[in-house]
Amino acid sequence: MTYPHPSRGYQELVCTAGITRSLDWVRLYPIDYRYRAKSQQFHKYQWINVGLASRGAGNDNRCESRRPDLDSIRILGPPLSSGDGWRERREIIEKMPIRTVNQLRGLYDSDRISIGIVRPTEMLDLEIEPADPEWKPEWQALFSQLTLFGDAPKDLAKIPFKFSYVFRCEDSVNPHRTMIEDWELGVLYLKERERKADEKLAAQSVKDKYLVWMFSKDRDPLLFMGTTFPYNAWVVIGVFYPPKQCQGVLDFGS
Repeated sequence: MTYPHPSRGYQELVCTAGITRSLDWVRLYPIDYRYRAKSQQFHKYQWINVGLASRGAGNDNRCESRRPDLDSIRILGPPLSSGDGWRERREIIEKMPIRTVNQLRGLYDSDRISIGIVRPTEMLDLEIEPADPEWKPEWQALFSQLTLFGDAPKDLAKIPFKFSYVFRCEDSVNPHRTMIEDWELGVLYLKERERKADEKLAAQSVKDKYLVWMFSKDRDPLLFMGTTFPYNAWVVIGVFYPPKQCQGVLDFGS
């Protein structure tokens, strides 16, 4: 899931990527996740049933995009376990194609494919740059309007930094620089800001986990990537960071 953003029709929305049992990518949008009943608030690596329209919302022509029937969401069981070296999760992800950023860009141009998995061959940095600490004026006006005419909206903090990976793939000449839109990153930042009472220290904690820890020699990280709409720039929407397996037991790249 991407970090939530305000919405006039749904109060707030997240963009969600998932894999079907037939191993097809699906983008679910719009989902007002935090405003769903608790029984419909699914987690990462958790199977659900949901009714889908044949295409995405509005003029979204990306091949994976589908408009979900929000009231039909039904959770099918607990999230897949991270035990045994993330075995349950690996059994799915290892069946999916792993591509380079350049290959994904080509697939978007030819077939409007807009979600994929990338394995960086060299992770160079996680750059942090300041962002506007407040929502743009039209969103602030929306929050005030919602409070005036209905129940107060849930607090939605604005993350005052932009985080971007800098990395190479096997066919890269120049490094790729891609923003990270992962909701987990936003949650981590907010928790660290509350714990340390310092924005810069909280941002550094994010870098320590998303760069130093996730890309340590003991892990086998992959990037879940997708395009933004309507600009179709590729961004990181999640990180898969299982513990590294012994060579010969599981060749993840085969």
